[in-house]
Amino acid sequence: MSPETPPCQLLERQSEAYRDWLWVAPPHDAWLHTVGGSVWSADAAICQAWRARGRPVHADLAPTLTAPVPGAVLFWPKTHALGEWWLLALCAALPEGTPLQVVGEHQGGVKRVLKSLAALGLGCRKVDSARRCTLYATRTARLALSPEAAWTRFEAAGLTLESHPGVFGHGKLDDGTRQLLEVLPTALGDPAGQRVLDVGCGDGILGAWLGVRGAQVAAVDLDAFAVAATRRTFQANGVAGEAWQSDVFGDVSGSYDAIVSNPPFHQQRAIDYGPAERLIREAPARLVPGGRLVLVANAFLPYPRWLEDAFGEFTVLADDRRFRVYQAVKTRR
Repeated sequence: MSPETPPCQLLERQSEAYRDWLWVAPPHDAWLHTVGGSVWSADAAICQAWRARGRPVHADLAPTLTAPVPGAVLFWPKTHALGEWWLLALCAALPEGTPLQVVGEHQGGVKRVLKSLAALGLGCRKVDSARRCTLYATRTARLALSPEAAWTRFEAAGLTLESHPGVFGHGKLDDGTRQLLEVLPTALGDPAGQRVLDVGCGDGILGAWLGVRGAQVAAVDLDAFAVAATRRTFQANGVAGEAWQSDVFGDVSGSYDAIVSNPPFHQQRAIDYGPAERLIREAPARLVPGGRLVLVANAFLPYPRWLEDAFGEFTVLADDRRFRVYQAVKTRR
């Protein structure tokens, strides 16, 4: 099996060196499963794919590695601050002196790794470069800076929000979510007592906004950082909501009075409509009769066709030419 992604195509050139290594924040690439080893990822879909193949998986943000690993490869994310968090987390989780390699695409900013490693006092050497990717090597060390330092607290929409690099809207309220919050009172009326599910919860602002107004909120996201941020946001605002990892509705049970979402349409740098389409098409099965789906999206996205297919009809609650807020109601049958 040949690698599909450029970073893995580069790694294949020295793949004999990676037996039993730890793959950190890897992409979806089946070639990695042929090499073996274990995975540490915040992406629930990645973790599920590795578990399905019987491979060891570390899904916690601060895991305890029960077995030593000969080395680790970090796939540099598009968010530089998130990559720096992974460096700190790896130095905290692995024994000092463990071989650590960092690989990534040039357009994703992997060359900035040199400055990050130097700032942390970690030596570095270039191992290889191809496919517009570069592979660097270093070793873990005991560092004074904790991964906890990456968390940010800020105020928005009358709420205290906890955020982490890589989580959507990190450190600020994005315009689409602001527009959605403005029309939620029209869409849902008084949310007190309603069971509401936030899909793609990010930093938890939608669930917290509804929770402080008396809704029974639950929140899901594919990403473990988002789930952790939402739990912290709920706690900071006194909201007794639940948050857990789920690939859209994959780990969701029960029915809800409303589903709210600002769904993603990117996977790293690539456009990916799959999660949003699944959200819309599968939403009726998760709503009580008369329940409603309320979501915000960029105006150019192809959501109206899916909403019509899934619900028969829908309404546009707001449209500022950049973003639209859609509402669709499950028929009472």
